[in-house]
Amino acid sequence: MFAEYWNPYIERMPIEDLHKLQEERLRSLVRYVHDHSRFYRQRFQEAGVEPDDIKKLSDVTKLPFTSKRDLRNTYPTGMFCIPENWVVRYHVSSGTTGKPTVVGYTQGDVDMWTESLARALTSIGLGRGDVIQVSYGYGLFTGGLGLHYGAERIGATVLPTGAGNTERQIELMQDLGSTAIACTPSYFLYINEVAQKMGVSIRNDTKLRAGILGAEPWSEETRKRIEDSTGIKAYDIFGTSEMSGPLFTECHLQNGIHIWADLFLIEVIDPKTGMRVEDGERGELVVTSLDKWAFPLIRYRTGDITILNNEQCECGRTHPRIMRILGRTDDMIIVRGINVFPSQVESVLMRIPEIGDNYQIIVDRKGPLDVMTVKVEVTESTFSDKIADLMSLSREVGRQLKNVLNITAEVELVEPGAIPRSEGKAQRVIDMRRV
Repeated sequence: MFAEYWNPYIERMPIEDLHKLQEERLRSLVRYVHDHSRFYRQRFQEAGVEPDDIKKLSDVTKLPFTSKRDLRNTYPTGMFCIPENWVVRYHVSSGTTGKPTVVGYTQGDVDMWTESLARALTSIGLGRGDVIQVSYGYGLFTGGLGLHYGAERIGATVLPTGAGNTERQIELMQDLGSTAIACTPSYFLYINEVAQKMGVSIRNDTKLRAGILGAEPWSEETRKRIEDSTGIKAYDIFGTSEMSGPLFTECHLQNGIHIWADLFLIEVIDPKTGMRVEDGERGELVVTSLDKWAFPLIRYRTGDITILNNEQCECGRTHPRIMRILGRTDDMIIVRGINVFPSQVESVLMRIPEIGDNYQIIVDRKGPLDVMTVKVEVTESTFSDKIADLMSLSREVGRQLKNVLNITAEVELVEPGAIPRSEGKAQRVIDMRRV
């Protein structure tokens, strides 16, 4: 029997009390960054807002947004609120263009990060007696260390494999009795693929029962495929390197990711207008940190597209939930005026049994027109079918994609293993128009 809550008082706090706590912490935070951050002091001045203007929770909308561009423009430590000799940890997020972002931590910030994940891991039934294999990257990337500390805090045994060396990972999973694994969903699919080639069944030859999967958008259909093929329960995890890396998971009910409201204040906005959308509507996630001191964030635009759910979860936790990350504003592809998210493509492909686990979306321009090609692996048995059967499958995939996307995509079926594998985040989109 697992512990139901890590911190029952906070996790089940009445919503009115939770909002009051958020309000107090928001006022304190705004005063703190005004006094200790040259960046925010100037940004508040430009917005015409003073700390005393923030009296209630709804006043957060008076505060200006923060973006990743701000972090890069103040590289490396221009947004820090403490002297550098108080920083106990740096993490650096690499970007495809421009400067990376540098995040600093006090010991208190590290403890907050650990506390958040202790609550999260407990909510999915993990604790003392579990062996948690952490297959996220370590080092500058926040994923590995975040899960590592959270797992240790709840009394679990940590197997810090990091990413890569997949056959060895599978051997250790068997030999040391891993009961949970933390990695990207695409890497777990690859682990399962390699295991099958080794003659190892995740379901029958390991003790694995839970996957803590994230760091890239993935669909509900992919979850079903993972659970059906391996017998584990696959839980969604969320966080950004700017916030502190992985912080939040679904609970055992798998019905939305619990965001600890005593630690973070969240909004969902229209990415174009910056105005809040109604609960249940899709929009961009905006985060304000309420308990971070080296590198606090005010209304940080994450770029992640999600849906906010403020209803109390059946698990008893009163904190708000976000539903599955549907994509990123910067991952969205515009093809002939239509907005396309990779997660939409994935949701179609994973419903088709003849389709394998790996795909790529390639966008190019032929003359004045954009052309989107979905390159997708088929299963071993399907690849051996007649050409006529493959052509029929290609047409069916194209038809289903058009129904969902409202545009025509060329479908290229390829043999199993033809698409490059990743031991981290999978590269799902290749936009040749930018080359």
